[in-house]
Amino acid sequence: MAALSRRPLVVDGTLRVPGDKSISHRALLLAALATGTSRIRGLLAGDDVRSTAGVLRAMGVTVPPVGPTVTVAGVGRRGFVAPPTPLACGNSGTTARLVAGLVAAHPFAATFVGDASLSRRPMRRVARPLEAMGATVTFGGAKGEGLPMTVQGGALRSIEWRAETASAQVKSAVLLAGHAAGVPVSVTEPAPSRDHTERMLQAMGAKVSRRGATVALDPVASLRPLDLDVPADASSAAFFVALATLAGDGVLRLPGVGLNRTRTGFLDALMAMGARVAREDETVAGAEPIGTLVVQPAALQGVTVGGADIPAMIDELPLLACVAARAAGTTTIRDAGELRGKESDRIAAVVANLRAVGVSASELEDGLVVEGTDAPLVGRVVTHADHRLAMAFGVLGAATGGGIAVDDPECVAVSYPGFWDDLARVTRR
Repeated sequence: MAALSRRPLVVDGTLRVPGDKSISHRALLLAALATGTSRIRGLLAGDDVRSTAGVLRAMGVTVPPVGPTVTVAGVGRRGFVAPPTPLACGNSGTTARLVAGLVAAHPFAATFVGDASLSRRPMRRVARPLEAMGATVTFGGAKGEGLPMTVQGGALRSIEWRAETASAQVKSAVLLAGHAAGVPVSVTEPAPSRDHTERMLQAMGAKVSRRGATVALDPVASLRPLDLDVPADASSAAFFVALATLAGDGVLRLPGVGLNRTRTGFLDALMAMGARVAREDETVAGAEPIGTLVVQPAALQGVTVGGADIPAMIDELPLLACVAARAAGTTTIRDAGELRGKESDRIAAVVANLRAVGVSASELEDGLVVEGTDAPLVGRVVTHADHRLAMAFGVLGAATGGGIAVDDPECVAVSYPGFWDDLARVTRR
């Protein structure tokens, strides 16, 4: 383990983080559903997006290797073919859940498989609405709800689904199934989840309406092809917003970041803690709001987050907990039980790792409590192959002098293959 540095961290420069992972998945899937050829620029070149591209190839869609510009020849809403082998989703829950909606509308069966982490994640939540529409879903896992999962598609019927939890993946699966089957569908959630699928569908000519917490889709014969620049990923940018906030000096600019209101909960929480984050050059591109984030160091106070604010920061909550380790006072995160079903049990793992490096933290059933400290932080973090844990504790380690070792730094390839290089590029002491 490297010796602790006593010199303050300087974070400075301009950094364009990779393309948005959620939008990259959806761009490939909707381009495949379109009539005509789509051009997508700035796709995330991470393992999860490559899983989506591979699954589409297995169902008859011509998708080139993921690169700076990708062209996809759409097969239309009913043009997918039965895959000859199980659909390999890797670590990507988005791939498994969204593609399940597409398969449900086609007259064939497909089996979804993934790595050990994905195989433990809950899939029953997406199976229920698809079964209510007329598909048959079976599970081969020990708990009867994880992968492998087999979806037998067919003629689907309309549905008005009321979701128990806010989930953009479940909502998207229902919307994709409705479009592919040509039947009207609606999804009502207890709180708004990220709305990239609705925005993209609408931009391609779909009839999508929103009323309160309900999103409805009426069928159209075809979707127009995409011509899309993928925004910089808000979740990836969050790590560098946190880093610059915890630094001792410098100014960091993050251009082209997606500023969709369903993705900016972390920024809102950080600002409530006292962060100095300005937005510049705001505009709309490809139906998504984007802008440049300008971040300066700040002294932070603990905060309490929960309720309807959680869906807009669900992926950033491990990072928020790490930032809270350097905030004055107590930070409490509630209503985040969803974290226990992610790539790892992120509540248990974050608390255990914070304690391992010297931070006082405790678990709640649906969240956690962190006591801020200015003491040196030293220890080894166990990531459980979870990319967001690796990056969150990588930020905390960089901000506190380099005494934190991450056991599996390579797992960041799922969403941000160049993370460690970018971290080194914008930091100095």
